[in-house]
Amino acid sequence: MKYFAKLGLNSKVVAITHVRDIDAPTEKAGIDHLTKFHNYPFWVQGSKDGSIRKNASMIGATYDEDRDAFILKQPFPSWIFNEITCDWEAPVAPPEDG
Repeated sequence: MKYFAKLGLNSKVVAITHVRDIDAPTEKAGIDHLTKFHNYPFWVQGSKDGSIRKNASMIGATYDEDRDAFILKQPFPSWIFNEITCDWEAPVAPPEDG
């Protein structure tokens, strides 16, 4: 089973759907299948666990084509975007257990 994100305005993820492996042996084949079935052309393959495109594809995230990554919403204004992981980080590290 492969997961695909439906992209709306500004590449915002508006829906997540899945496609059987037989219908999506490649990302392009999956997009072609969804485009034909839904008559909507803007899809990108993602994953539940972030193993594809750096972060999990989820409704409300944004797909950044330049980074080829899903970017989640900034959780707090003070959090800093990490260009390498494409994730948000707290400005202060959490205390160590000890």
